[in-house]
Amino acid sequence: MVTIPLESIGLILFDIDGVIRSVENSYRLALKKTVYKFCGWEPSFHDIDNAKNEGIWNNDWDLSLELIKRNIKRKNLKLDCPKKDSIVRCFENFYFGCNPNKNSKDWDGFIRNEELLVDKEFFSLLSTKRISWGFVSGAESASAKFVLEERLKLKSPPLIAMGDAPDKPDPQGLISLANKLCRNNLGYKNIPIAYVGDTIADIKTVINAKKIIPNQNFISIGVAPPHLHLESRKKERNAYESKLREAGANLILHSVNDLKNIDFNFFRNN
Repeated sequence: MVTIPLESIGLILFDIDGVIRSVENSYRLALKKTVYKFCGWEPSFHDIDNAKNEGIWNNDWDLSLELIKRNIKRKNLKLDCPKKDSIVRCFENFYFGCNPNKNSKDWDGFIRNEELLVDKEFFSLLSTKRISWGFVSGAESASAKFVLEERLKLKSPPLIAMGDAPDKPDPQGLISLANKLCRNNLGYKNIPIAYVGDTIADIKTVINAKKIIPNQNFISIGVAPPHLHLESRKKERNAYESKLREAGANLILHSVNDLKNIDFNFFRNN
């Protein structure tokens, strides 16, 4: 592939979970343990991927509750479905290990298991090439800021987190941050804008943004989550990537770091 200057893209917005950090042993593990606590069944990562591929379960609290409901119905269990606030408390205890409003130094939950998938220099490269960047994530603000500010050492990163906008695939958060970071109004005169995500909900977010602003060049970029990149799970990864394409992804990356060598003029001219 011929590499053309990355500057042609203008703005790249990123999901966080599965793109900037691996959450197999944090968010997804908290989801598994939360479901098990309330119904005695622990979903596999494959079960979670299948549910995520439905394109509507971006919020892991909601997905935990949905999987509990499905298991109760499937096994005809004589259990009352928990309230969402009970799900949230349980999930947060697993994930943060304590109240998320406490100092992050006190957190001893699964959040400590997260592996970074990029480094600070990656964003320095984008800035050097005059590419704006930001983050649109369904993660709690405390969790998102922890990985971006404390671990990656990014200074005041532009961020839309849980509660700042409706859950994806609603595109309001994506459009809001894009408006904030672009010098021109969104539309045909504006720079191409890319969004990088690892779920069908992320792909649908871009598609929905295009419906609202059809003359803005939005580019949907998909990447399979890290737990599918083991050689033993290559078949699963290929199937997952196929579903991202079917959902409307313009481009599939092996890793977010591949953005350093992408020819974005292809999207400008097509």
